[in-house]
Amino acid sequence: MAHRIQELLVLVVLAIFPRATFSKLSCHLRASDAPLAAEGGNGYCLSWRLAVEANNLRAWRTVPPQCQRHVESYMTGGQYDRDLNLIVDQVMAYADGIDVSDDGMDAWILDVDDTCISNMLYYKGKRYGCDPFDAATFKAWAMRGECPAIPAVLGLFQKLVYEGFKVILLTGRDQETLGAATVDNLLYQGFDGYERLIMRTQTYKGQSAITYKSDIRRQLVEEGYRIWGNVGDQWSDLQGQFVGNRTFKIPNPMYFVP
Repeated sequence: MAHRIQELLVLVVLAIFPRATFSKLSCHLRASDAPLAAEGGNGYCLSWRLAVEANNLRAWRTVPPQCQRHVESYMTGGQYDRDLNLIVDQVMAYADGIDVSDDGMDAWILDVDDTCISNMLYYKGKRYGCDPFDAATFKAWAMRGECPAIPAVLGLFQKLVYEGFKVILLTGRDQETLGAATVDNLLYQGFDGYERLIMRTQTYKGQSAITYKSDIRRQLVEEGYRIWGNVGDQWSDLQGQFVGNRTFKIPNPMYFVP
């Protein structure tokens, strides 16, 4: 009888222990998820940024407020630089496979803002894109001519020029108000030797970036240029007509240009 009671006690303990262990494990898992919710859902922000870069999320005006810390960490914590360096490595590998002609018509197109030079210091004051775009304050920032070069893209630019490509800088900046400041800023940051700097004129006022840049590229092709590559931080840099043989998207989760 005593032996039977002992067996029953063992069975009871074995029945209770797994449930207690599972209960503790469940509590542990819920506790580990808590910081994500407290930080505004970092998992959501990762998904949001992926949707932005894949162009699955369009026409967004601002970074979600709960993602400010995530975007700041991405831009300043090293991951942005690692992503950018990987992309530039791919651009260089592709460029190395092109036989440059001696007719001077092998071209690359590079965007300017947040492709060649960085506006991260400006967007830091805009909570990394959580505040709406303000044309007046951005114009004042750009006129200062203090945008630093993005090192990986500067290296790419210099390599393309050295290899004999005609590098054309194509930007949505207004030529009348920002022309001189932009030329000086680029030169001061080491962007010397490009074929042309093309800026938005009154002819293209009010047009979308896709429409404006498509027409500029059309003109270049009609002049005889072969556009081997096109690099930009916005999908609107890379969409439309005459986009080039290959396009390369630079990461930018801080703003969207239609």
